[in-house]
Amino acid sequence: MSTVMLNGTPISIGGRFPHVGDTAHSFMLVDLGLQDVALSKFWGQRKLIAVVPSLDAAIGLTIARQLEKLGYELTNTAIMTVSVDTPYALSRINEAEGFRKIQLMSTLRGRDFHKDYGVMITDVPLSGLMTTALFVLDTNDTVLYAELVPELMNEPNYDAAMEILNPPPAEAQADAN
Repeated sequence: MSTVMLNGTPISIGGRFPHVGDTAHSFMLVDLGLQDVALSKFWGQRKLIAVVPSLDAAIGLTIARQLEKLGYELTNTAIMTVSVDTPYALSRINEAEGFRKIQLMSTLRGRDFHKDYGVMITDVPLSGLMTTALFVLDTNDTVLYAELVPELMNEPNYDAAMEILNPPPAEAQADAN
């Protein structure tokens, strides 16, 4: 069991958090059209997956907006924001925000995601929500980056994830050495 903080108060997190090099656990999430979406749908694409408590919470919407901006810098990458929100709520937010690069996903019928990705808040009154996390998976679903954000209301390290998704050109790396 892991712990994160909420304004300085520890919160217990259950499940098994994936580590770099692990094969990501399959999942079944729900999209805005109430359709089941499996991880396998994105086979052959890289994946940038943000987990947020809710998109109705300021932190969730902030993260979704940032991923939308980053999406314009990425190719062959599926970008998802996963929350416990209903597809109806996500649809309302998607329409209001005009997201084009990210997909908002619900754990409506995919509650195993909470445990399989080690983001399940177990302490009352927030039990049932998920903590903030960020994952990068390669085209074969190998975990390249996994961040359990230590403070529930903070943003993840986008730069670290983007460095993995868009590494500097080899010449620039050689010049830096």
